[in-house]
Amino acid sequence: AAGVGGVGVSALAVHTAVAALMVRTVRVPLARLPPAMDGYVIVQLTDIHVGPTIDRRFMLELVARVNALRPDAIVITGDLVDGSVATLGEHVAPLADLRARHGVFFVTGNHEYYSGVDAWLAELGRLGLRVLRNERVTLGDDAASFDLAGVDDWSAARHGEGHGADLPRALAGRDASRELVLLAHQPKAVAEAAARGVGLVLSGHTHGGQLWPFSYVVALDQPIVAGLHRVSETWAYVSEGTGYWGPPMRLGTRAEITRLVLARG
Repeated sequence: AAGVGGVGVSALAVHTAVAALMVRTVRVPLARLPPAMDGYVIVQLTDIHVGPTIDRRFMLELVARVNALRPDAIVITGDLVDGSVATLGEHVAPLADLRARHGVFFVTGNHEYYSGVDAWLAELGRLGLRVLRNERVTLGDDAASFDLAGVDDWSAARHGEGHGADLPRALAGRDASRELVLLAHQPKAVAEAAARGVGLVLSGHTHGGQLWPFSYVVALDQPIVAGLHRVSETWAYVSEGTGYWGPPMRLGTRAEITRLVLARG
């Protein structure tokens, strides 16, 4: 019985991992969002982990599905790859075809630092992605706009000179009356973001635990495992991830394309 149960659960986990991606729509009310930007759509991808079992075919389908959502902006919150540009460049290349009114943005995850981060940052820039490294940009025009900031991965300082999360630098000189969305790979960034008046933090890293009951282990390391949460006056959304890490298995979680709809409120 134990053997049959184990095989059955494993089969379910594999089926869930390789099933069609779910589009999860999340509405986020933001008090400082300009009225003209009510309904603004950000599509978040994260933790794709292009590598041995996630390849160009997966990426082609992913890009087509994201573009069909007609997003205003696309953000990728780290852990895109598990390998070098030389090995995986052709598989990541479809990202050049992503289309959004205000562009495609990327911040590093911890796995980029295992895979030749500087080469990947150059390659993603060549593909047309804007890499945010402790910096901030404006999305929109004039009064109908808000700020988008991005920081290096929480662990980046350990992996290379010139790398490391620096939220004060990303927010330096900002107008506190403007809404601000922060891209930070690990949910550990949420506490500092809340202390500095960030409206919304978008993160990944956790995979929602990927395989139950590992969600309980993840909760020992990260303040949020998955979903939309309120921390003081700051909203934080943690995606369960768009791919998977390791064997193609998920149990109690689903890979997602996240469609975030910003609302004034």
